[in-house]
Amino acid sequence: MVRTQKTRDNSSVIARRLKEARLRAGVSQKTLGIRAGIDEFSSSARVNQYERGKHVLVYSTLERFADVLNVPTEFFYSRDNVVAEMLILFFNLSPQQKTRCISFLRKLGKQGETKEKL
Repeated sequence: MVRTQKTRDNSSVIARRLKEARLRAGVSQKTLGIRAGIDEFSSSARVNQYERGKHVLVYSTLERFADVLNVPTEFFYSRDNVVAEMLILFFNLSPQQKTRCISFLRKLGKQGETKEKL
């Protein structure tokens, strides 16, 4: 498989976010792999390779990792640290809190638009 620059960039972002999420959750590479359904004898090595960007994760495996690590799958694709943090914070809100948060952000955006017009 020929890997383009974009593919390498995406896999390095995913690799970095995977390690970050795993460390936040306080689980070892082996434990993460086992909980995500990877054979226990190869789980540590496979997760290590994913975290180093040596192997590209398929989406279904990334979803399993997200579930185990309690982060949204979209977190793994975020290049921006602030957006990544917002994704995690938003993900952990209740549905009611999410609705309130979106309403607040819309109001905040409108305030910014008003100030720009002045």
